[in-house]
Amino acid sequence: MKNISVLGSTGSIGVNTLKIAKKHGFSAVALACNGNVELFEQQCREFMPEIAAMYDTAAANDLKVRLADTDIKVIGGQEGVLCAAACESADIVVNAVVGIAGLKPTITAIENRKTLALANKESLVTAGDIVMKTAKDNGVDIIPVDSEHSAIFQCLNSKIEGKLKKIILTASGGPFFGKNKEELEKVTPQMALKHPNWNMGQKVTIDSATLFNKGLEVIEAMHLFGVTPADIEVVVHPQSIVHSAVEFCDNSVIAQMGVPDMKIPIQLALTYPQRLECDVSPLSLSEIGNLGFFKPDLETFSALKTCIYAAEKGGLKPCAANGADEVAVKMFLQGKIRFTDIGELIKKAVDNQKDVKTYNIDDVFEADKAAKEFVLSVI
Repeated sequence: MKNISVLGSTGSIGVNTLKIAKKHGFSAVALACNGNVELFEQQCREFMPEIAAMYDTAAANDLKVRLADTDIKVIGGQEGVLCAAACESADIVVNAVVGIAGLKPTITAIENRKTLALANKESLVTAGDIVMKTAKDNGVDIIPVDSEHSAIFQCLNSKIEGKLKKIILTASGGPFFGKNKEELEKVTPQMALKHPNWNMGQKVTIDSATLFNKGLEVIEAMHLFGVTPADIEVVVHPQSIVHSAVEFCDNSVIAQMGVPDMKIPIQLALTYPQRLECDVSPLSLSEIGNLGFFKPDLETFSALKTCIYAAEKGGLKPCAANGADEVAVKMFLQGKIRFTDIGELIKKAVDNQKDVKTYNIDDVFEADKAAKEFVLSVI
């Protein structure tokens, strides 16, 4: 029996987290989201959390009226989300907030010594050094929720000791694997939102199509597992069955496999170090037949190349890449730029960000703001 706080409860990760919580009898003592008042009200009435937080203050006021017949404490704005992250009775905080908005909740959960099930890539991409140091100082475990990082986490949790040689980070390749630049120039938002394997929100789906999402995961893996970009190999694996692998000093490779369903890594993050039954289809290798693995095309999918460069340079360049992408994806979905412009704008923003050796949280948010403003100024 565990008490959980779910930040981003109305998104795909949050919805699946609550399904797992219901199946295994976990209590959702705090819930937080940005919008979708109707769904959030349903979640609150089903799980009866102590705290219900909505980043949108107008939506929070609406929710207060809707839940007036309950004892649930409704809090609006960033303060509400941070209260949910610090909820005293929570054992685990699941951070599934999208974007840099998830950074402060990550820090808050860690400072309040909550085990962190992390689905918010941006926390480590924008401020990885700070987040990992804060976790170490507070003795807090960060358990990755991303399927790839969960796979690496599982592969490394072996009783056999041996030096890690390389992380093999798999990528589905998105809907445009094998396409060239000329073909990508004609891509529409509707085409980019049709991912072949995963059901995700719009932002993550577009990031998967540009392979920017995989670039974020390279940076995330660096911080989670204490490696350099040179220790990470990205491999396109269209079937999304091998979620990632690790190679050891004896050249043996251990991989984690399963059907492409986020309930598996979410549940493991909640139940670790135990494995429990999960409502997903079993993997049948004979039915799948063949598994393919390919090198990514870094010239065509330049967003991944830029992320690797930003990871190598460090400092605030990864933060600039993330901020630029947030604006570029929004502009693409609004039909204001081409699909291929996303990668170009990210590169320009990263090049525009000055090299720094040390930084603090205020610097992170300033770099994020500067990158977003820069992209808007050059569109």
